[in-house]
Amino acid sequence: MLKAMNDTASMFGEEESYQVLARKYRPSTFEDMIGQDAMVTTLKNAFAANRVAHAFMLTGVRGIGKTTTARLLARALNYETDTVKGPSVDLSERGEHCELIMSSSHMDVLEMDAASRTGVENMRELLDGVRYSPATARYKVYIIDEVHMLSAGAFNALLKTLEEPPDHAKFIFATTEIRKVPITVLSRCQRFDLRRVEATVLAEHLRGICGKEHVKISDEGLAMISRAAEGSVRDGLSLLDQAIVQAGLDGDEVTGEQVRTMLGLADRLRILDLFAMAAQGDTKGALLEMRAQYDDGADPAVVMRDLLDVCHEVSRAKTLGELAEFEMAPDQAQRMRELAETQSVGQLTRFWQVLSAAYNDVRQAPTPLAAAEMSLLKLSLAGQMPPPELAAAIIAQARKDQDDGGPGLPSISPAIGGGSNLGGSPVSHAVSTQAVSEQPSGGASAMMEAPKPVVPDAPAVEIGSFAEFVNALPDSQIKLKSDLERYVRLVNFKRGAISVNITDPRQNTLIGKIVKALQDMTGDLWIVSPSQEEGEAPLAQQRRSAVAAQDAEDRAHPAFSHPLMKNATELYIRDRAENVIHSDFPQKQND
Repeated sequence: MLKAMNDTASMFGEEESYQVLARKYRPSTFEDMIGQDAMVTTLKNAFAANRVAHAFMLTGVRGIGKTTTARLLARALNYETDTVKGPSVDLSERGEHCELIMSSSHMDVLEMDAASRTGVENMRELLDGVRYSPATARYKVYIIDEVHMLSAGAFNALLKTLEEPPDHAKFIFATTEIRKVPITVLSRCQRFDLRRVEATVLAEHLRGICGKEHVKISDEGLAMISRAAEGSVRDGLSLLDQAIVQAGLDGDEVTGEQVRTMLGLADRLRILDLFAMAAQGDTKGALLEMRAQYDDGADPAVVMRDLLDVCHEVSRAKTLGELAEFEMAPDQAQRMRELAETQSVGQLTRFWQVLSAAYNDVRQAPTPLAAAEMSLLKLSLAGQMPPPELAAAIIAQARKDQDDGGPGLPSISPAIGGGSNLGGSPVSHAVSTQAVSEQPSGGASAMMEAPKPVVPDAPAVEIGSFAEFVNALPDSQIKLKSDLERYVRLVNFKRGAISVNITDPRQNTLIGKIVKALQDMTGDLWIVSPSQEEGEAPLAQQRRSAVAAQDAEDRAHPAFSHPLMKNATELYIRDRAENVIHSDFPQKQND
């Protein structure tokens, strides 16, 4: 019987009870706090100079350490050991009052939750004992959490005591809403803003705790937990607690995929793919990827938020260049930089506006997936439109032409069944526009125009086909010529208007280059619109096909059966094939 009782006590006793990580690893000294170096340094200097304020205001996001800091301050103010008899921030050795203060059971350290005790009577009850000296400690410390929840009457009751407190009284306030605290109270406190902990710092802290707990979590998993915590150490520890149990009883390493599933996040690389598809106008691909992520368990609102994060990171990469730093895996950072090369700053700000509205729509929509898909349609349409910088240049040039007696802006008329066509008549050496008959199936076509050529005296070149245009490019644009031959499928060609399909998403600047080259060559304003239709094969592929057909015809000739003719013909065919390869990659000729 006694053994059974002992077993039961062992089962439910304090030594066997589980303590969550957020409580188990709560900082016990100022050195244990992470990411708050400025506050710790200020407090150390104040204690060393004996210039300690009578009231402190601690503010910051949830789980950042406000209450823990308040208790550490109370310990520092009442610190006392056999060798230390005054206030000290060096709490490495447990003092006489430390244990009771950290357990919130010290009679001279009074804690109050202002969220549940907001009235003036509660404040008067708390302050009734201010005039009495502390019973055992050096100071009587009042810790008021969520102080912004106090009523106006409670603040007024506190104000007089806070202005002229007794020498033995100290006040420590904590709040997440500093703007709701009256300025009359703030002006009487020494304020400390606790910073959000950076994701890299928090991930390193979590990695150390994993070592102490003898568990293994992948670096990718720790990075995702750190980002999801949004700078809150307590949130990070709570998520880590949840992630540890994903390993099961075998003690296997918790993978990034398990953490991603736990958090309901979409794969970061898949989010990058989704952003790239929408930004490049691939409506079909974006919708299919959104549906696939939803089927895999991703929350549409989380996907929209992740797209916002990607848009922000790509914008930073575009603006800062090599100075941009990313808190992510190297392959993801490289993908960010590649996306930044394909977009302009104006286009990225347009994407941000669309995604910001989309995030709010998805959170409020009765069917989040439907709202997310419609938002991706908007984003894809924005991706098909010309960049704002180019549109502004076109409008400015057209207005200037109109002031000079030119035709000005071309007219735009909606097309039935989707898309938009730009109508107008070609005008020699001014504006050449024509309706685009072939439109992309994914939405309205993006019509990109460029200003008039800078040198008006240059002789105009008549272009009758896309191949003629490419062949007419000067030697100074040999790289552009190579890219056009390899990555462009012609969908439709008319005088003044071209529809093309860019096969390589990384070549997103080709349309603008085509517009400028056509304008410099012909002196007219051309419209070049992207298309999702397959179109003709690239010129390089057409050339290779023609050479292959000619080779087959040469080999089929009766004279080819003679040994001497066969060897000579093979040399000729091989030399012709090498010429085709060099023409496909002309940049290698200069190496």
